[in-house]
Amino acid sequence: MHPSTLFQLALMGLLVASIPLTMVWLSSDANKYRKLVWVMAFLTFDLIVFGGFTRLTDSGLGCPDWPGCYGAANPFIAHEHIAAAEALMPTGPVTKVKAWIEMIHRYLAMGIGVLIMALMFQAFRQWKKTRLDAFKPAMPVALFLFVCVQGAFGAWTVTMKLQPVIVTIHLLLGMTLLAMLVWLGGREDYLMKPPAPVRDLAGLRSLRTLALVAAVVLVVQIALGGWVSTNYATLACDEFPLCDGKLVPEMDFEHGFTLWRELGKTAAGHYLQFSALVAIHWVHRNFALVVTVVLGLAAWRAMRQPQLRKTGKMLGAVLLVQLFTGVATVFFDFPLAIAVLHNAGAALLVLTVTMLNYKVKYLLEVSQRTPANADAPVNSYR
Repeated sequence: MHPSTLFQLALMGLLVASIPLTMVWLSSDANKYRKLVWVMAFLTFDLIVFGGFTRLTDSGLGCPDWPGCYGAANPFIAHEHIAAAEALMPTGPVTKVKAWIEMIHRYLAMGIGVLIMALMFQAFRQWKKTRLDAFKPAMPVALFLFVCVQGAFGAWTVTMKLQPVIVTIHLLLGMTLLAMLVWLGGREDYLMKPPAPVRDLAGLRSLRTLALVAAVVLVVQIALGGWVSTNYATLACDEFPLCDGKLVPEMDFEHGFTLWRELGKTAAGHYLQFSALVAIHWVHRNFALVVTVVLGLAAWRAMRQPQLRKTGKMLGAVLLVQLFTGVATVFFDFPLAIAVLHNAGAALLVLTVTMLNYKVKYLLEVSQRTPANADAPVNSYR
């Protein structure tokens, strides 16, 4: 790729990042570092939702090279190549609309990368001046390294022609990036305003374990959901609660869950049978029952703790909406809007489960250090 194209792409990343940076800088919030973390978490959530839209509209190869589009910085410049590809295959992976969807997704990703570099720079700068715990640079550095890995998988998603395991890992890494930013934001919140201690340490320890189990179960379900989406198995079972008129339909687990293979092919290069897609869909659908039980129990237990009641209610509400959109996606024959909402619901579950985990962790630490009948802790933003 020509250096001028890379320069133009870098400028686009800076332009996208300049908007939230300016908003943070001009905000009335005195703690702009914390503000930037939460703005980045919000934008990462948006990026995940738009990434789902990109995948669901089959726009992942809208520009079949990386990081540009036919070697250009934007689809306007690559118009001739895109038009030629669209003329050959009007409903194929390359069209003008799909090219723009794919490049907008990349521009947003580049903007978040720039924001993470700005956060890392600010962390080092403030840590050198103040040595405050809030500015420890370890997490911003980890975020920077992580987003580099995520960018590599974004590139491989295109260059390896949407190989399912690569696309699924790319989705999981995006969810992990969101979780890391939410965790960092939670740390900043609690350093600025530590929670009051609680007496029920045994209940809090039990909830801590349950919250961790909920996180593990959710990761497995998101991986299964990503596998459904990347293998285009959403409508392999087109009825609910049965699948092909049976509780346990004919399924090919061996080929369905072979990880290293091309899209729509077996490891041997043969076309994937429909029974393999049924297996993929059926496992995701039924594991949702496990997720419902574990996350529902975690939400109920959180609501019993006064300081975690709001988080518990939020987790329960998001879980119910996610179940509804999952069933509705099948029941209404895969409408795009509901499918995108289902993807957004998965990101919201990651956000709320991460919030629950960090709140329980810090609340437990404060309660173990400070007697519950002591005065409220002072600001420990240090």
